[in-house]
Amino acid sequence: MTLASGRCHVSVRVQAEPFEASTEARNLTQGRTDLGAIVTFTGLCRDEGGTLEALEIEHYPGMAEAEILSVAEEAQVRWPLEGITIVHRFGRILPGEPIVLVVTASAHRTEAFEAASFLMDYLKTRAPFWKRQHLADHSDGGWVAAKHQDDAAAEKWKG
Repeated sequence: MTLASGRCHVSVRVQAEPFEASTEARNLTQGRTDLGAIVTFTGLCRDEGGTLEALEIEHYPGMAEAEILSVAEEAQVRWPLEGITIVHRFGRILPGEPIVLVVTASAHRTEAFEAASFLMDYLKTRAPFWKRQHLADHSDGGWVAAKHQDDAAAEKWKG
């Protein structure tokens, strides 16, 4: 899903395929001379100390993209952004592979950093994704529960 609101270009994708962060950042900024800052964050699948074989991520197609686009629009209201790219993967993801990418572009670094942090806090706590662990001993690790520290981090954006 792509949205152009004024000068801010927003791209949201939910896909099974891996992505290349540098390519996504270049696509967002190519031909732009008005930008002063670009912040990229890539979340990777951890092996959880060698116990995780894979992470399986599920979502509702269409709903997930719409919800992420909605929060990207909220970020545009809070900060003077020039561009946002969000890519979130689904399916079976192995340790070391990328799961999520947030790229924010702005005239100034503070706004780009804050917006990227806001977007990641949303993705960790409210985005409609469900994660199931597949353990290295071939057992089912179950669904991943929300973490208190992620909820606490998201609280700072309320109000």
